[in-house]
Amino acid sequence: MTNKPEKTLVLVNLGGPRTPAEIEVFLKDLFSDPFVFDLPLPEFLRIRLARFIAKKRAPKVQTAYASMGFGGGSPLVEETEKQALALEKILNNDSRVQWKVLVAMACAYPNIRDPKFTKPGPDTIYLPLYPQFSRSTVLSTLSILESKFSECPVGSGGYVPHFGLEPKFHQISAQFISDFFTNQLFPEQYLHYPDDKPNCDWKDIDLVFSAHGIPMRLVKKGDRYMEEVELSVKGITDELRKYGYRGNIHISYQSKVGPAKWTEPSTIQKITELAIQGKHIAVYPISFVSDHLETLEEIGEQFKELTWEKGGKSFVRIPTLSVYPEFIQFLADKVKQTDSGIKHCVCKEKGGESLRHCRFKD
Repeated sequence: MTNKPEKTLVLVNLGGPRTPAEIEVFLKDLFSDPFVFDLPLPEFLRIRLARFIAKKRAPKVQTAYASMGFGGGSPLVEETEKQALALEKILNNDSRVQWKVLVAMACAYPNIRDPKFTKPGPDTIYLPLYPQFSRSTVLSTLSILESKFSECPVGSGGYVPHFGLEPKFHQISAQFISDFFTNQLFPEQYLHYPDDKPNCDWKDIDLVFSAHGIPMRLVKKGDRYMEEVELSVKGITDELRKYGYRGNIHISYQSKVGPAKWTEPSTIQKITELAIQGKHIAVYPISFVSDHLETLEEIGEQFKELTWEKGGKSFVRIPTLSVYPEFIQFLADKVKQTDSGIKHCVCKEKGGESLRHCRFKD
């Protein structure tokens, strides 16, 4: 028994199917989201098309998940649960509050729409694990919560803002990259920890910061995601220089879906270009903090094969931050601050529009 006041923290991630049976559910949730699958169509047509695409893509996606070796599903939920346990431990060690940390997904299960995830406020805090703001991630999550509670969480004291522009995050990311190359990490804490290391001084390697791409249609609507990715990379690069890194930095975007124009250059284009030049290449997933299909399969396998095919001298995938102690402590500190100091509409500033129930809407 304890007399400590109780609080709940909910870590929010995009989601991933835990089993093959959940793949189509995951895709339906993903493509049904108007902030993700944004098309200039009447809503009833957009939803029908979203469901058709989800059903059509399911078999192809199932093959990709099967290749990862996690029972035909994604490890994202399990990886986020590892982060939740680590964060709960730190919060309960450092606080007079008794914390319980839960995991919720925007797509598939455990679904953020479930009644067990209660209204954001001083006693229930939501922390989306997206470093940079995008309509397709942060604004989407806020929209789901707003629809559920008829109130946008921003400014409620129950929401932790995105953190990719913070100098402390840049410092931690640079330290993590340095620790990776100097064998300071604990491999057992990371999925598919890379055995390969560059056969050159890591301080001279070409470092590609690969972010998840978004359609340019979202950028035209006011999404400042590309700007935030660039600022995140600049901040981390400045910190890496303090460790003696002197190589070339590149920004690229991965995981394009469909024929529409997406953010560029694509990571495939960038790696092809560098490999043809005979470069030593390392890829760091700048927009992810938990490993899943895009980091393990796309970066870790497909981009590695592309590097060898096009003549690159070496390739290494740098893991996500995952349960890196300094990162978990950083999140714990963010949780204690929440967002009660915000007095303006972040969604309009960063994503181009306010939600219906925005408390700061003019």
